[in-house]
Amino acid sequence: MKNRLKVLRAENDLTQADLANKLEVSRQTVNAIEKGKFDPSLPLAFKISKLFQMPIESIFQVD
Repeated sequence: MKNRLKVLRAENDLTQADLANKLEVSRQTVNAIEKGKFDPSLPLAFKISKLFQMPIESIFQVD
């Protein structure tokens, strides 16, 4: 699944560790999502959506 997480994180001056702390996941999880190696669970996708105040569809796109 493609996503804009890395871009959104950079636009908000967040490190992977910062974002991981806000989402209550590991930095490795954030890294894996950004690289497309891991698709977030629905609850995690909602957390990301709420954090960036964007619809899930604006952050994640199916390949």
